[in-house]
Amino acid sequence: MTTTEPRSRMTGIGRVLVIVYAVMALAATGRSFVQIVRSFDEAPLAYTLSALAAVVYIVATLGLIFAGRRGWYTIAWAAIVFELAGVLIVGTLSLTMPELFQHDSVWSVFGRGYLFVPLVLPAFGIWWLRTHRPSARVASPASEVTA
Repeated sequence: MTTTEPRSRMTGIGRVLVIVYAVMALAATGRSFVQIVRSFDEAPLAYTLSALAAVVYIVATLGLIFAGRRGWYTIAWAAIVFELAGVLIVGTLSLTMPELFQHDSVWSVFGRGYLFVPLVLPAFGIWWLRTHRPSARVASPASEVTA
């Protein structure tokens, strides 16, 4: 017999948030792969940052999907806060020190190439995590035994 947990996190806006993160993960992965394979030597910093963004979006997507399970809520928080810091730092540097970014990365100019979705997405992710904390259930040994 298995117990089912409520899936309130994966309905409505939560589902849309996960889908947008998954799309960003696919887009950033595809972009970084093409950039690295075709011309890594032209802009290694920008292309490495695109690959890092892809990993962050993948981890954030998984974190949001499994946030009700042990540890994943914290992983989702870490990934989304890292994403926000990355977007703000890379966005600022790409404007103030453009010589570092001869080619755009996913987070360049605050995600301009992705219609600024990388700038607003972590704000929604943080809001969602704050308003949908996992319940603080304590598992008793008796509840773990199945008949």
